[in-house]
Amino acid sequence: MPPRALTPVGVALVDKPAGPSSFALVAALRQRTLARTGHAGTLDPFATGLLLLLSGAATRLAPCFVGLDKRYLTEIDLTSTTSTGDPEGELVEEHEPPTAGELGDALAALCGEVQLPIPAASAVKIDGERAYKLARRGVAVEMPVRRSTVHGLELLERSPDGAVATLALHVSSGTYVRAIATALRGHCSSLRRTAIGPFEVAEAAPVESVELQPVAEVLGRLEPDALGRVAEPIRRGVLERG
Repeated sequence: MPPRALTPVGVALVDKPAGPSSFALVAALRQRTLARTGHAGTLDPFATGLLLLLSGAATRLAPCFVGLDKRYLTEIDLTSTTSTGDPEGELVEEHEPPTAGELGDALAALCGEVQLPIPAASAVKIDGERAYKLARRGVAVEMPVRRSTVHGLELLERSPDGAVATLALHVSSGTYVRAIATALRGHCSSLRRTAIGPFEVAEAAPVESVELQPVAEVLGRLEPDALGRVAEPIRRGVLERG
């Protein structure tokens, strides 16, 4: 197969719907542009919201974006846990929802630096194999713990029966919101990524109609530490193409 084209060059801000995988959206954009296409972080199939897709030579800039903080809105069912921390897993436990005081204490404990087990249904490799593939085969493994920073965790709303809590989160890159839901003795019933660094989902469009943003414009919105994750000669080369 010949190498994918390095043009057109740009960054697409895509609003992912629930259902398709992030890789399906990468493939859809590639089909439109015929260029090499990548991503700066995926979303689970059930989740919606902002994906940053990189086209052509811009794929070389992925490190500038993958370390950016993320913002999410999630609804957490506080009456049950699942094997995956989301609606797609098997039911593990059912229980009464926490009281307002118990939920407040649990949320406070999850702010700042936290260490939480990575969900079994994740792309992390265990002994060379993706964890989600092991989970599908029913192989029980001890998942590693990941340190994350929860900059903000706000309770926006709670259903009248207390069963569902709507949360707004501001977290460091690599944080699994499903792990936070499990720590609250619940699971994510919905999850929407609303921002990646300075980029907001309000700027995004469906993959079928999204337009590529100029690289110079996108890089101009990043802080120096994010830009520094890619060597200056590489950045300059991408800018010359795009």
